[in-house]
Amino acid sequence: MPDAAATAATVGRPVERRRRLSRAALALTNQKVHRAYSPVVITGFVRLVDFVVLGLVGIALYLGYVVPISGFHWEYVAAIFGMTATAVICFQAADIYQVQVFRGQLRQSTRMISSWAFVFLLFIGASFFAKLGGEVSRLWLSAFFFIGLGTLIAERLFLRSMLRSWARQRRLDRRTIIVGSDQNGEQLVAALKAQNDSDIDVLGVFDDRNEDRALETCAGSPKLGRVDDIVEFARRTRVDLVLFALPISAETRILEMLKKLWVLPVDIRLSAHTNKLRFRPRSYSYLGKVPTLDVFEAPITDWDLVMKWLFDHFVGGLILLMALPVMALVALAIKLDSRGPVLFRQKRFGFNNERIDVFKFRSLHHHHADPLASKVVTKDDPRVTRVGRFIRKTSLDELPQLFNVVFKGNLSLVGPRPHAVQGKLRSRLFDEAVDGYFARHRVKPGITGWAQINGWRGEIDNEEKIQKRVEFDLYYIENWSVLFDVYILLRTPLALITNSENAY
Repeated sequence: MPDAAATAATVGRPVERRRRLSRAALALTNQKVHRAYSPVVITGFVRLVDFVVLGLVGIALYLGYVVPISGFHWEYVAAIFGMTATAVICFQAADIYQVQVFRGQLRQSTRMISSWAFVFLLFIGASFFAKLGGEVSRLWLSAFFFIGLGTLIAERLFLRSMLRSWARQRRLDRRTIIVGSDQNGEQLVAALKAQNDSDIDVLGVFDDRNEDRALETCAGSPKLGRVDDIVEFARRTRVDLVLFALPISAETRILEMLKKLWVLPVDIRLSAHTNKLRFRPRSYSYLGKVPTLDVFEAPITDWDLVMKWLFDHFVGGLILLMALPVMALVALAIKLDSRGPVLFRQKRFGFNNERIDVFKFRSLHHHHADPLASKVVTKDDPRVTRVGRFIRKTSLDELPQLFNVVFKGNLSLVGPRPHAVQGKLRSRLFDEAVDGYFARHRVKPGITGWAQINGWRGEIDNEEKIQKRVEFDLYYIENWSVLFDVYILLRTPLALITNSENAY
């Protein structure tokens, strides 16, 4: 009876479409994978820490020794920050701001000591020619050199231990899949694996040809499936790079594959290691010594991602604080108007097609709850409560999504709107109605977006409305900037007033 009851309960429930993967691919997707850390952000953060730490050491020594004897002079402070800035520039010139260099202690230490000594020689020479040598405390200068150097070495030792920990967790690796399970693919995998200190972690290979024409393994890396499986594989586990091992001459095959893969939020490159046609060295980006040609780049990465995270949490936190009184009044009105909870959670598409729970104020009668939004709300829909009509028209029902932005981090303030997982145009799911629909999910979805402030919000009852949403969302992704987010956010209140005719 329990089995029969369970079967009956699932009748009529929308079934999520998932592509079946091979055993080898499933074994990888079932592994626990940590979030990656950007080498660009790590090196930038180390530069900032170097500047701040050296500045604090110099000022602390100045305040503790020189000021009690000679009094306070701003010239010392200017000299300290000038020396620390010069030190960071010299460290950069010595090429020690690299993750690979941070891992090697001897190579890093010799370059760092030489650069730090050069900064002090430069300062001493400048003081001599400016006839200020007698006014500079020699004890302070000596202490600044040795204590500053000791602080730098201690900082690098700590950084080295952190990097080793991150390396064990595979946070610094670029998880890579190869397209092309043939001789070219085998040579490419072998070349990537032969490199020392490489951050490339080859997960496996995919191929679009028949089983008898594709190799089962390439230089020890297993074949994980067909090219059609890559999208599903990349949505179940972290993939950072898709690398084509096909020659440039296979233009038609490459284009057909790119039509399927460009919707993923990953870097896509074409390997040039076997191509006879050679371009200028600057035309390539290199994976160690392996030349590649960039095809698509993941949007909003490195420092852009940090800036967007800070914008979402800082500005989103301020908006949430200002919106709390309004949210309290809306919650009270919902409670007085109809039975049931004030908030409800609805399944939506998130970043990289991840299924997320989005918070909203309840606008339907509780017994008509639709967590998958499988039935679109239409004009004069009897499921909508009296308060629900008002909050849907004014988009006040979306305010609880600020909790998603500030606390859960699975929404942004600005981005493509997160559509329901069962969102449909007539009888077809959105991804079946529009080519490239899932490319909207290459970035985190948002509470408001470029499509919404341009009038494309509310009910979707024809192909033009969903196509225009996708078109505007893709424009936003390709042209993102913090100022663009600010502009959209400032335009949103006016857009809600002037474009409310389609919101039911």
